[in-house]
Amino acid sequence: MAAVARQKYTNEEIKARLVFMVGLGLTCSFLFSVMAILYGLLFVVQPMEQAPNDSAGWSVLSSMLLTLSGGLIGLLAGNGLKDKQPPPPAP
Repeated sequence: MAAVARQKYTNEEIKARLVFMVGLGLTCSFLFSVMAILYGLLFVVQPMEQAPNDSAGWSVLSSMLLTLSGGLIGLLAGNGLKDKQPPPPAP
């Protein structure tokens, strides 16, 4: 078995991969939550009056979606901020 020489990642590459994975996780959980809410609204038969447990569940889901969307927006907005590059060496 030959060992494969691996190149070390720079800090920028590690940060880019980390931002990508966190953004992907937030996006997947956000989309899954929205699809679950839409399924519950469209395809599950509901009584005419809303039960107190259902009302509490909807308030928890709406708060969760607001938090997830705020985190995702913050992550995407903060991704534009780059680390300061060191000044080039003087000749």
